[in-house]
Amino acid sequence: MLRRLAAPLVALACLLLLVGCSDLSGTGDKGYISGEGVPTEVAPADRGEPVTLTGTDLDGEEVDLAALRGKPVVVNVWASWCPPCRVEQPDLNEAAAELGDEVSFVGLNIRDASRENAQAYVRNLEVPYASVYSADGSALLPFAGTLTPRSIPSTVVLDAEGRIAASVNGRIPTTQTLLSLVEAVLDE
Repeated sequence: MLRRLAAPLVALACLLLLVGCSDLSGTGDKGYISGEGVPTEVAPADRGEPVTLTGTDLDGEEVDLAALRGKPVVVNVWASWCPPCRVEQPDLNEAAAELGDEVSFVGLNIRDASRENAQAYVRNLEVPYASVYSADGSALLPFAGTLTPRSIPSTVVLDAEGRIAASVNGRIPTTQTLLSLVEAVLDE
């Protein structure tokens, strides 16, 4: 009897162990679900309408994605309390420095309890670009279909027309991954 029960119990224990180690269950109770960091590219003919987003940055200045059209824009979703965001920030900083004026970068700080927490993150991690402050996460609405309310961190590359050209749900794997996505858009 015990032998007949042992195999199913071992299988169940292995399944529970695997589920317990997945990204989804490992972070879902923290208020975010970190994706796998797999890039998704959208062919120019398949891109939707330009993303329209305006908001106030951490210093109270107005940010309008429409004003940045004419060159690609990298939009990164982050929160100061998000460990994968802290891990990927040096890669974003490096990509921003390498791409220079060819590309604009904008952060979307979502679900932070205060501007001060977000400003401390920017200061401590030397973030070189403005971030829209969206405590309620409403800044994600224009990205519906690409990003979810729990898409922290995520990165979206907009083409020169402001359309979604690529995305990475989860931490960007490397600086080179982001550079390759942006360079593909620059080469169009």
